[in-house]
Amino acid sequence: MDLSHLSAPGTEIALRVTPKASRARIVPGNGLLRIYVTCVPEDGKANAAVLKLLAKALGVPKSRLAIIRGQTARDKLVRVLD
Repeated sequence: MDLSHLSAPGTEIALRVTPKASRARIVPGNGLLRIYVTCVPEDGKANAAVLKLLAKALGVPKSRLAIIRGQTARDKLVRVLD
């Protein structure tokens, strides 16, 4: 899925994350993106998988993404950094 239109610095993206899914994918939803990752939510593994998948869809490096809210929750807010 191409989300390059959201890659401008300062953009905040609302996510709903589902860990332990059968396959990793991004599905657009009602005002937020649903992200499914195959990793378990332990030791930040699911968060790392979310950032990797989102970075690929946005066409930016992982280092330009930061989770600003929801480190341990399913609902997250990710900001694209400069």
